[in-house]
Amino acid sequence: MEALYLLIPLSVLLVFVALWIFFSASDNGQFDDLVGPGLRILQDDDTPQAD
Repeated sequence: MEALYLLIPLSVLLVFVALWIFFSASDNGQFDDLVGPGLRILQDDDTPQAD
């Protein structure tokens, strides 16, 4: 029973830290373009570039 007095506040603190990390990543634009990198791998980049 005494362990709950430690585990419940720690779990609440862990949830708030995880939410803070998620929202700070969202504010910095981490999740803006989720489709672009998946489509970029399909583009053919083997053609030589013009100087």
